[in-house]
Amino acid sequence: MCWSRLAFVLLLALLVGCAEKNAEAPQSLDIVLAGGTVYSGLDEAPVVADVGIEGDRIVAIGNLKEHVADQRIDVTGLAVMPGIIDIHSHAIRPNAARSGLYLYPDNENLIRQGVTSVIGGPDGRSPLPIADDFARLEADPPAVNYGSFVGHNSVRALVMGNDDRHATEAELQAMREEVARAMQSGAFGLSSGLLYTPGKFAPQEEVIELAKVVGEYGGIYISHMRNEALGLLDSVRETINIGEQAGIPAQITHHKVMGAPMWGKAEESLALVDAAVARGVDVTSDHYPYPASSTGFRAVFPRWALDGGGDAIRARLKDPAQRARVKEGIVYAMVNERGGNDPARVVLADCAWDPSLNGLNLAQLLQRRELDVTIGNAAELIMDLEYAGGCQCVYHAMSDEDVDTIMLHPRTMIGSDGGIVVPGPVRPHPRYYGTFPRVLGRYVRERGLLSLQLAIHKMTRMPADRLGITDRGRIEVGTIADIAVFDPQTIIDTATFEEPNQYAEGVLHVFVNGVAVLLDGEMTGARRGAVLRAQ
Repeated sequence: MCWSRLAFVLLLALLVGCAEKNAEAPQSLDIVLAGGTVYSGLDEAPVVADVGIEGDRIVAIGNLKEHVADQRIDVTGLAVMPGIIDIHSHAIRPNAARSGLYLYPDNENLIRQGVTSVIGGPDGRSPLPIADDFARLEADPPAVNYGSFVGHNSVRALVMGNDDRHATEAELQAMREEVARAMQSGAFGLSSGLLYTPGKFAPQEEVIELAKVVGEYGGIYISHMRNEALGLLDSVRETINIGEQAGIPAQITHHKVMGAPMWGKAEESLALVDAAVARGVDVTSDHYPYPASSTGFRAVFPRWALDGGGDAIRARLKDPAQRARVKEGIVYAMVNERGGNDPARVVLADCAWDPSLNGLNLAQLLQRRELDVTIGNAAELIMDLEYAGGCQCVYHAMSDEDVDTIMLHPRTMIGSDGGIVVPGPVRPHPRYYGTFPRVLGRYVRERGLLSLQLAIHKMTRMPADRLGITDRGRIEVGTIADIAVFDPQTIIDTATFEEPNQYAEGVLHVFVNGVAVLLDGEMTGARRGAVLRAQ
C-alpha cells in the first residue's frame, strides 16, 4: 500500500515537471508583437511584454524572444491594447440593405480608430429579424465583429405601426414574442429610443414588460432617453426604474445634457445613477467626447405632430392651423433644447434629397433665402426641409464641462453613436471618424483629464463586461486576438465639425480574430469579422 502510494506521488511529480517544461519551451507562433507596452483592458498599470498570437487566440504574454514566429512585429514604444468595443454603433441601419457594414465592409473609419467590434441596434432601432443579418454577415464577413440589441421602436412599429396609442394585450404579447425571438438569436438586450417614434408613444409600463422578457435571457436594457434637456432628470429616473422593475441592468446611452438652461446638471444626473447603484440597481452610462449631438429634424417636433408617421406629418405641415402649432413646439425646442437658441448651432449633415445643403447651418440657409436669422424663421425652415424629405443634423447645444463630468464618472464607458462612412458628400458628426482617438489624444495626452489605462478600460474591458463578453476586450492568454497597437504620442482625431471626413491618426496595427486588418498604417483588405451573440 505504501509502495503504491509512493509510486503514484513519483508519477504525479514527473507529469507536473513535464508540463512545466513544455510550458517554458519555445512555441511556434503565427505572430509576435514584440516589446510593446501592454494594457490589459483593466484599469491597471501596463507592462512591457511580447504578445503571441496563434490562430485567433492570444496564446502567450511575456518574454517570447526564443519563440519562433511566422511574423514578428517590433512594437517597442507603442501601446498594445484590446480592440475597442463600440457599444453604441449605427453600423447597420434598419431597412437599409445597402448601408454601413454592407456598403463599406472594410470599415476603415472604425479600423483606423482601433475598433474591432461594434454593437448595433441602438436607440430602439434594429433590423428584424436579427437572425437574418447575422446569417448574412456570417456568409460575407466585414472587417469588424458585429453584435446587436433588439430595438423597441422597431418591434413596436412592426406590431402597431406609428400610432400614438397604448398597445392592446394581444399587441403587447406579439411584441414580447418578437423580443424573445431576437434574444434567442443572440441579441444582447433591449434598446429603446423614447425620444423617437413610435417609442415615444409607449408608456413606461410597456417597456418594462419587454425588458422582463430580456431578463429571462440574461440581457440588459439600454436607452436613448425620452428627454435629454429640460426633462433629463425625469428621464434618468425612468431609465433606472425600467431596469429596476424588470430586474435587469440598465444603461443610459450617449449620456448628455442638452440645452443651455440645463448646463451644469451633469452632476445631478450622475447623482441619480449613484443613488440607484447604492440601493442595488445596476446602472451604467456610455458617452461620446463632443459637445454636440446628431439626429434628424423630428427630434425638435412636438410629440402630437408625429402621430402616424411621414404622410400624416406632411399633411399637418400643409394645414395652416396645425402648422402654426407645430411651429410653436419647434421654437420651444430651438430655444430650450437642441437648438441652442441660435439657428447657426444647427448644421445640416445629410440631406439625401439635396446634398448641396450638407454642411450649411440654418442661419446660412436663411441668409441664402434672404430671410432674417430668427428662431421663428428657422422653425419655418425646419418644417420646409422636413416636408421635402428631412435631414440629419448636428446640434451644438451641450457644454464641454458636462462632457468632462460624465466622462470621468466611474460607471461611464465610451461609445461613438457613429456608424460606417467614407469621405464623400455627407458631412457627418466627427464622432464617426474620431471618437476613440479623440479621448486618447486630447482628453488623455493633451489635457490629462484621465489616465491612458482608464481611458482604454472604458473602451474595452468595461463594455465587454457589460455585455457579458468574456473572451474579448482584454489581453489575456486564451482570449480572442482582437488587438489595436497605437502610438500614444501621436494618436489623435483629425475630423472636425467643419471638415469631418478625415481619418484618425496614430493607430498602426489592428488585428481582428488574429488577422491583421491594418498593418503599418495600411489597410490589408482582410475581412474576418465574426458575429457576436450573447453568451
